[in-house]
Amino acid sequence: MEIVLYPDPALRRTAKEIENLEPKLMEMAQEMFELMYATEGVGLAAPQVGRSIQLLVLNPTGDIKQPQDEVILINPKITSKKGKAWGQEGCLSFPGIYGEVQRATTIRVEAKLPSGEDLDFTAEDFLARVIQHEMDHLTGILFTDRFSPAEKISIKRQLENLEERYSKSHASS
Repeated sequence: MEIVLYPDPALRRTAKEIENLEPKLMEMAQEMFELMYATEGVGLAAPQVGRSIQLLVLNPTGDIKQPQDEVILINPKITSKKGKAWGQEGCLSFPGIYGEVQRATTIRVEAKLPSGEDLDFTAEDFLARVIQHEMDHLTGILFTDRFSPAEKISIKRQLENLEERYSKSHASS
């Protein structure tokens, strides 16, 4: 399993709802956690590993030694949003690129757990930001889509470099 980098088309697809909670989903989630920690992330969505399904994993601490903070969400939906704040974000599919993104400060989320249990909770501040970022991946929205026009100009060369690297790596396939 590896992280799909911009501009791979997998990042723009709308992920499908998961209908069958199979044991292999937990295996995939564990692999995603391992990859997330290895790349020093705090969240990872299935489309970022080339799977177009509504699954995301996160640990807002980013610390492998704090597994009690790990969260696996299946078919997540945001049912309400409050407040707005700008904050610096990065993305494992955009190595080295960071920018300011406006997000809701409080969200209410409904999702399924791998056990099949329904989950309904409120997330605030950094946790809310991470969930919104990862959920965007499930609908093909990239964090750079949410940058201001000035921020988009400032990262133009970095995006072009990623596009060139992608073209070269896929030229022979």
